[in-house]
Amino acid sequence: MIDWRALGERLAEALGRPLDSPRATPLAGGDINRAFRLDAGGERFFVKLNRAEREAMFDAEQAGLEALRTSATIRVPEAILVGRDGAQSFIVMEYIELGGRPAPERFAADLAALHGCCAERYGFAGDNTIGSTPQPNAWRDDWLAFWREQRLGHQLELGARRGFDARLLAAGARLQACLERFFVDYRPRPALLHGDLWSGNQGADAAGNPVIFDPACYYGDHEADLAMMELFGHPGERFFAAYREIRPIDPGYARRRDLYNLYHVLNHANLFGGGYAAQASQMIDRLLAQI
Repeated sequence: MIDWRALGERLAEALGRPLDSPRATPLAGGDINRAFRLDAGGERFFVKLNRAEREAMFDAEQAGLEALRTSATIRVPEAILVGRDGAQSFIVMEYIELGGRPAPERFAADLAALHGCCAERYGFAGDNTIGSTPQPNAWRDDWLAFWREQRLGHQLELGARRGFDARLLAAGARLQACLERFFVDYRPRPALLHGDLWSGNQGADAAGNPVIFDPACYYGDHEADLAMMELFGHPGERFFAAYREIRPIDPGYARRRDLYNLYHVLNHANLFGGGYAAQASQMIDRLLAQI
């Protein structure tokens, strides 16, 4: 277990103020990291722990949180300190007391503003992770090439190593070869994305401000964030109506939603196994049937 006193001293040094008597309380939730609330010097912090070799994952998370914070569009916790202590790596961030779900209209306005922050190319300043899976983010000029190679192709390659069914892999390769069929007259702008915006990575603070966390940021099609919001949960029609008032959603989104969510289902199959590979195979079949 990590030395909480030593971590408190490092945190105090990073903040430039004393933090006496650190006390850690385990928190529930999360499949990848262990989470704790750290009380020290009358303040509260949120701490995630993993194996020492996962420090780079926390460095990437810090970079994603900083990109979201710099956008000044939606609240995210401030990442304060990343490091390792013996066999443990850690990230310490601002502790935000969450109070339920954000109002759909407020969430839509903030997310639409985030998606208005654009880059010249698709990708991100560094690779990060989706869950604990490496997520390659090398800059590309072509969105279809980015999605074909650095999203679907990457997950299918991992699946081949894991022993995915040959039929799934062959169908996935066919889908990769005809992605342009889903993008007739549509070229997305490289918008700043949260990247893993399922319902478990959303909340509202005590004042009702939307809060997002645990990002897997990159610049890509804003529809990818919207699709993920419909995969494990649904923000509701009030959210989508309010979002459309600020940022139009192309009519082809309904066809591309499975294409974007396939990446996450393949990732779950690689991470957790179970029935996710069968779900991915069914999604691929539906997508191929459309063309």
